[in-house]
Amino acid sequence: MPPTHEVTNQVPPLVGHDVAAHASLIAGLRREGAAWVEPELHELGRLAGSARAQEWGRGANANPPVLRTHDRYGNRIDEVDFHPYWHELMTVGVEHGLQGAAWRDDRSGAHVARAAKFFVWSQVEAGHTCPLAMTYAAIPALRHNKELAERYEPLLAAKIYDYGLREPSTKRGLIAGMSMTEKQGGSDVRANTTTATPSADGTYVIRGHKWFTSAPMSDMFLTLAQAPGGLSCFLLPRVLPDGARNAIHLQRLKDKLGNKSNASSEIEYDDAIGWLVGEEGRGVPTIIEMVNNTRLDCVIGSAAGMRAGVMQAVHHASHRSAFGKRLVDQPLMANVLADLTVEAEAALVVMLRLAGATDRDETAFRRLALAVTKYWVCKRAPMHAAEALECLGGNGYVEESGMPMLYREAPLPSIWEGSGNVAVLDALRAMARQPESVEAFFGEVELAAGADARLDRSIELLRKDLSDLNDIEFRARRLVESMALVLQGSLLVRHGNPAVADAFCASRLGEDWGIALGTLPSGVDSREIITSSWTEPR
Repeated sequence: MPPTHEVTNQVPPLVGHDVAAHASLIAGLRREGAAWVEPELHELGRLAGSARAQEWGRGANANPPVLRTHDRYGNRIDEVDFHPYWHELMTVGVEHGLQGAAWRDDRSGAHVARAAKFFVWSQVEAGHTCPLAMTYAAIPALRHNKELAERYEPLLAAKIYDYGLREPSTKRGLIAGMSMTEKQGGSDVRANTTTATPSADGTYVIRGHKWFTSAPMSDMFLTLAQAPGGLSCFLLPRVLPDGARNAIHLQRLKDKLGNKSNASSEIEYDDAIGWLVGEEGRGVPTIIEMVNNTRLDCVIGSAAGMRAGVMQAVHHASHRSAFGKRLVDQPLMANVLADLTVEAEAALVVMLRLAGATDRDETAFRRLALAVTKYWVCKRAPMHAAEALECLGGNGYVEESGMPMLYREAPLPSIWEGSGNVAVLDALRAMARQPESVEAFFGEVELAAGADARLDRSIELLRKDLSDLNDIEFRARRLVESMALVLQGSLLVRHGNPAVADAFCASRLGEDWGIALGTLPSGVDSREIITSSWTEPR
């Protein structure tokens, strides 16, 4: 080849590494009582870092699912065909218990262990984690009907991926979905018009539509419908006990910005059969348990995306040279990489704390802290992905880098399970209706009292702001942002790398925080921040 075709100063693929080789992740596992999962986590991490798994993620997104409403003879079948790589991803996720297994694991730290595995495996591909998250979240909601829980919980928790359209009790493992929103209401689920008519045999006949149902290939769905006693929660299997297909018709698949590997659909209930979960008229409180648990996975997914972005950005900067030295050694790039790392580490530490709260049943703290964190961490993910992509320059804008897929996925967790305003208003609702949640929140953040003057000042200002109820709904985003930053700062000061904690407090809680990432103030130890969370692939 002529000399002009010699390829130099290009970055090798980021493959062949252990995604779980992450110091603060492992430290968090041990702190939250889940050290026992480390061998499995590293096994999963090595698979996640392999070329094979990364090809599964690429292929599943390059070949989106296809809806088949009818067979060749004109019979209604309502099936979705997935690329084989989707099933590879799902098999690994289920076999490692990312669906409902944690609810039946009596070991200390079971939910933290599951969160860590979800965090590691999500870095391969995010779309397939949606049905895993909904299956995990379905179990506590389903327990409102003891008979249904006894029948299906063992199968929802089983570490067996058994794909196919069959009656649930005949399968070795189940996947569950959730169907709430309608065209006219969206997040205002009380505006739902789907109806549920009681039958003599104790079931209900469900008729209506749902505007956004993800993972329509699931074995069963929790859904909301208007019963005689008010809006209620129901379980609808795709196949009925007699082997007949339930009348759940898939109208079309959504053409989404990202999340291409995962099918999301509009569905029609044409006199489908459902079983009541909980009491009539208590549909929202019943299904909200599922929503709250999927919100935790929104946080984990955003944290995982941030970590993946940091890995790609630092890897690129460590191998690419410009203006006489490596990018990672350029002061301004070091500021950007350190700031990306600080954001990712802050998301990780609060994610693990919330998973630990699930294990320890810290209901009051989790109720408020989860709403606050869901808003902030998920809101930060898109700008983090954009900045990480930009670190790769034009190469990051090319599909082969994997960064466009990460970028398209980033806005989704902030939208699902209640977009930004919904999460913020839910935090206000928690504070008004459950004042013990405010006490628990401040009890947590004040564990770091005296450790950093900037944090102390921020806690004091937050208390003052929360005591002012004037225009509180108008100011809600600013208030919840402050709560999230104080919580992250407290956790980092107590448990994080000192350089990361100092940079977080100097920027997020100080008076010198720029709008863009890469605006850390002078004096932070950018090199220590970058190297502390980075393991160079061997």
